[in-house]
Amino acid sequence: MFILKKETREVLVTAFALFSLFFGAGNLILPPLLGNKSGDMWWLVTLGFCASAVLIPIMGIMAHAKLQGTIFDFGKKVSPTFSLVYSLLIYAISISLPSPRTAAVTHEMAIQPFFDTPPLLTSILYFSLVFVFVINRSQILNILGKLLTPAIILILFLIIGTALFSYDFTFSETVFHNPLSEGILEGYQTFDAIGAVVVGGVIIISINLKKKEATYKEKKILIRRAGWLAGLSLFLIYAGLIVTGAIMHGEFTADISRTALLSGISTKTLGGTANLFLSILVSLACFTTAVGIVTGTADFIKYRFHDSQPVYLTTAILGCVLGVIMGQFNVGYIIAVALPALMFIYPITIVLILLNIVPDKFASEKVFKAVVITTIIFSIPDFLGSIGFTETLSNVQFFIPLSPYSLGWVLPAVVVFIITNLLNKKKS
Repeated sequence: MFILKKETREVLVTAFALFSLFFGAGNLILPPLLGNKSGDMWWLVTLGFCASAVLIPIMGIMAHAKLQGTIFDFGKKVSPTFSLVYSLLIYAISISLPSPRTAAVTHEMAIQPFFDTPPLLTSILYFSLVFVFVINRSQILNILGKLLTPAIILILFLIIGTALFSYDFTFSETVFHNPLSEGILEGYQTFDAIGAVVVGGVIIISINLKKKEATYKEKKILIRRAGWLAGLSLFLIYAGLIVTGAIMHGEFTADISRTALLSGISTKTLGGTANLFLSILVSLACFTTAVGIVTGTADFIKYRFHDSQPVYLTTAILGCVLGVIMGQFNVGYIIAVALPALMFIYPITIVLILLNIVPDKFASEKVFKAVVITTIIFSIPDFLGSIGFTETLSNVQFFIPLSPYSLGWVLPAVVVFIITNLLNKKKS
């Protein structure tokens, strides 16, 4: 009988927990359409998408392993006030965009194909149930979540495998002018870097409780190995869905929606029954995600108000009301609305993750402040460009490297990081 070593089992269990943390059902709708549009440049789009949707989130977990804290600890070196404002912004974005998106995905994949009901009704019923679970803190969803993820993974690998063996590797011409940056920016829409910062600490706390006598180094090795294993799994699924969308480009119209494409690929590879099963699983997984987001937000606000239960209740109500308002819109609209917010908050999140990973001697308070302020300043043109001021900013963007690719903050942040460290070294 084959028995895994204790250390190997611990790595696998932790890797699965991390994978479940990042593997939001809403994320599944992003790679297929990205692949469908990427054509022969699918491999470059994959690299970009996985850089922001896999590599950065896993680094976020590494940062949590080092900090052993909460989201508030990520920005403390800038200032406690900044960290609080940043935390509040993250939670506000989470309950306003990714949480409602789960309701929209559920409507488009599991309700709309079978029932002629308005999305507003789905959204109301959906977030009414979310509110019930947030208030009662039922453990049912935790148990359900452990079963949902393996089932969805199995179906996805069957879909990807069937497509790879059934279709020729012929690709259309890409519609993207900048495939790599398009992949990076679409990866923002997974919200996984934000997820790493917000709830990554839960994994760390769990490890600390289970391995109380383990040394800091042993825990760090466990988290590192599990992190890269979870990252590899995410990469295989995302890359598989992107290439599947690319090789099946001729099967669907150019204006197909993200949810319709995922459902269509599922039906053409495994049949209608499998697609129905996938729709139900995705909907349940979306629901657990929404409950987690609203609960996490309410917990944070409750903590800031001295564990006030009325504050928890009020936050939960507001989170669910926002969910109803935004959740009635289609997925494409919510993704479009999310872009400006992500263009501003994602660069800051990425920088905070990276600064918390590098050795402390290269990440002093001065370095944190200088790099974060620089990132904020140079993210503003990208943010304004995402809301329609591209022509107005064309002269400014001309002088900022990578700004035409909506990545104008990258090189300035790197340069300021190097210069500030050199200045610190001279003073010491």
